[in-house]
Amino acid sequence: MEFKDSKGIFQQIADSICDKIVSGEYPVGSKIPSVREHAAAVGVNQNTIMRTYMELQRENIISNQRGIGFFVTESAPQQIINLRKEEFFQVHLPEFIRQVKLLNLSREELKPLFDQLNEKP
Repeated sequence: MEFKDSKGIFQQIADSICDKIVSGEYPVGSKIPSVREHAAAVGVNQNTIMRTYMELQRENIISNQRGIGFFVTESAPQQIINLRKEEFFQVHLPEFIRQVKLLNLSREELKPLFDQLNEKP
């Protein structure tokens, strides 16, 4: 995993786990990799993974079954989507609008971008 300077490593790992939950790679009720396995896979200290897991547990995205491991909660996918929508509307969209205005982009220039929203993956 390649990390960016713009966000803490533990948050980038949490985002990656959330991506896997929303995409279905980690389905509801499934066990996620152990702290040791995850640390080895991404090349970070186990304490960083533990911090990530504790934060996700605090947000009720994963739960800990003592002696067994961490599991995706039933509410996790929808909760992640709701949090990301909120972040999109409060952070990313206002910045996008600011840049559109700053660059004086026209509707015609943006139309191809918005047309992509209607295309199926």
